[in-house]
Amino acid sequence: MRWAPDARGRLQGAALELFSEQGYSATTVPQITARAGLTTRTFFRYFADKREVIFGGDEIPERAAHLIAEAPEELEPMGVIRLVLHRVATEQFEGYRKQTAAVRAIIHANDSLRDRDARKRDDLVRAARTAFIERGESPLRATVVAELGILVFQVALDEWAIDEESRSMTSVIDAVMTLIAGVSP
Repeated sequence: MRWAPDARGRLQGAALELFSEQGYSATTVPQITARAGLTTRTFFRYFADKREVIFGGDEIPERAAHLIAEAPEELEPMGVIRLVLHRVATEQFEGYRKQTAAVRAIIHANDSLRDRDARKRDDLVRAARTAFIERGESPLRATVVAELGILVFQVALDEWAIDEESRSMTSVIDAVMTLIAGVSP
């Protein structure tokens, strides 16, 4: 079965199953590869370590910056945030609620993964801030908008993953944005 297609997907699936069954810390790379029917060498062809199964590469901040840059110029910053988050939700998350819920639960259950999640969040904020500055926003406004945008994303992602009403992620994003708008002076 080593020749079967989608080695990366099989490794991710095996890892998430094992992380859920026995915990992240107790799971080893050889266990993941055995479950996937692949070699340890194949694992390291796709992932630097087992954390990368959960967090992926560094393409997300780059993609966010690109989406911000290509948003219509006439949109206000929070309109850009809404547009970008809707696109990310539709393209990357809709249809993957159970997997997202499992990943979020694994992250929340492990201190080192929560730390890594916070670093990834910070990378995303910095990329969004830079993109807003390049759109002409002041550094202060760019920072606030980037922080709010990532806050909306994180809260909406966690809420959507456990949502029993089966709302779309875009509707959860809109609900979070409405709450934030109601809190601001």
